[in-house]
Amino acid sequence: MYTTLISATELASHIADTNWVVLDCRHDLMDTNAGQAAYDQGHIPGAQFVHLDQRLSAAKVGADGVFRGRHPLPEKTDFIATLQALGVNDNSQVVVYDAHGGMFAARLWWMLRWVGHKAVAVLDGGLPAWLAAQQAVTTEVPAAHIGNINEQATLVGTVDVSQVLANISSAAKTLVDARAADRFRGENETIDPVGGHIPGAKNRFFKDNLQADGRFKLAEQLQQEWSAVVSDASQAIMQCGSGVTACHNLLALEVAGLQGAALYPGSWSEWCADASRPVER
Repeated sequence: MYTTLISATELASHIADTNWVVLDCRHDLMDTNAGQAAYDQGHIPGAQFVHLDQRLSAAKVGADGVFRGRHPLPEKTDFIATLQALGVNDNSQVVVYDAHGGMFAARLWWMLRWVGHKAVAVLDGGLPAWLAAQQAVTTEVPAAHIGNINEQATLVGTVDVSQVLANISSAAKTLVDARAADRFRGENETIDPVGGHIPGAKNRFFKDNLQADGRFKLAEQLQQEWSAVVSDASQAIMQCGSGVTACHNLLALEVAGLQGAALYPGSWSEWCADASRPVER
C-alpha cells in the first residue's frame, strides 16, 4: 500500500493493475480550462481527469449566503459519489498526479484521507517525472465504471473559521500559511481581494517542500525543516489561500513522519471576506 508518495517507476510497474486508479489533477488557478486541455493533449495511460473546481470543491457561497472560500470542501456524500463515478473501490490503490510538484494532487490525496481511504499516494514529481522516466502518455480516455467505495472514519482533522479566530488569542495551536512569502506579507496579492495573513501565522511556502526537480525532499530533510516550524504537528493548523496548497504542507508533514496537523479549508480567502476579522501584514 502506498500512502504518501510513489515514484514514476513504481507506478509504471502497476499501471495495468485492475485495482489501481490513477487520477489527473492538473489545474491552473488563472485558467480553469487548462487542466482539461492538458489532459486531452496527453496523460498517463488509464488516468481520469478530475477538475478542482467542479469535482473537488463545493459552491463558494453556502446555503446561508456566507462566502466559504474559493475552494470549500464538498459534502462527504457528494465526494464519495464522485469517487464512485471514477471507479474507486474500498480496496483501490489510488494514485494522483499533476504537473506542478503536487500542488493540486495533494488536495485530492488529503480529501481521500478525509473520507477514510488510506491507500492513496501522490506521484512524486508528477507528469514531468513520468516523462523523465521515459514512460508513455496517451490521449485515450478510459471507459467509465462505477466503484463501491464507502466513507470510513476520517484520517485527518479540520478546523473552521471560528476555531482559527479563537486560536489568535489562545495561541494554543501553530498556524502555518502555505502561500508565497510576498502574498503572506500582503504584497502582490492578485487572487484574493485583501492582502495579508491571519495574525500569528507562520509562513512555510509549499514549494519549499520540493527539490529542484519537483520531487519531494527526503523525509529526514523535511523532518528537520518542519521541526523548526512546528514543535508538535498534532497542535498545528495548515492553511493557504483556499485550502489547496495547505494540503501540500500536510503531505510533507506526513512524509516527514510528523502526523496530526489539521486543515483550515476556508483559509485566507474565507478569512479575508469578513472585514471584522483581523489582518496582519
